[in-house]
Amino acid sequence: MRIALDEARKSGAKGEVPVGAVLVDSDGTVLAASGNSSIADNDPSAHAEMLVLRSAGRKKRNYRLSGTILYVTLEPCAMCAAAMVHARIDRLVFGASDPKGGGVASCYMIGSDGILNHSFSVTGGVLAEECSGLLQDFFRQKRVGKK
Repeated sequence: MRIALDEARKSGAKGEVPVGAVLVDSDGTVLAASGNSSIADNDPSAHAEMLVLRSAGRKKRNYRLSGTILYVTLEPCAMCAAAMVHARIDRLVFGASDPKGGGVASCYMIGSDGILNHSFSVTGGVLAEECSGLLQDFFRQKRVGKK
């Protein structure tokens, strides 16, 4: 999660919403790490999770990422959660909950509700205070800058 937090800080410094993600294999080897890049890439799907899944798929030369764990600083949205199902990750670990848009625990339970053809385990709240503090500080600065 510390690597994901570092990625979140980097994306926040670039004006992106500070969310970071890292994907590791069953040995704990980092396959990919990234922060959000939607603004810079003019791409609404350039969430940290999506970028990490894409990068790891290219690295492994396979869109199936079985045996992996995805760490992300904010509860993934429905789009990202659906991509995790398709990628066949084994586990998701996230920091801060997203009560307005969370796709795995807060608003939906994609990946663990048993409805889809693949499921993954979900652990939330890891370094939640630090993860949510990063987001709160970012948006506080955005509000101050608009005045």
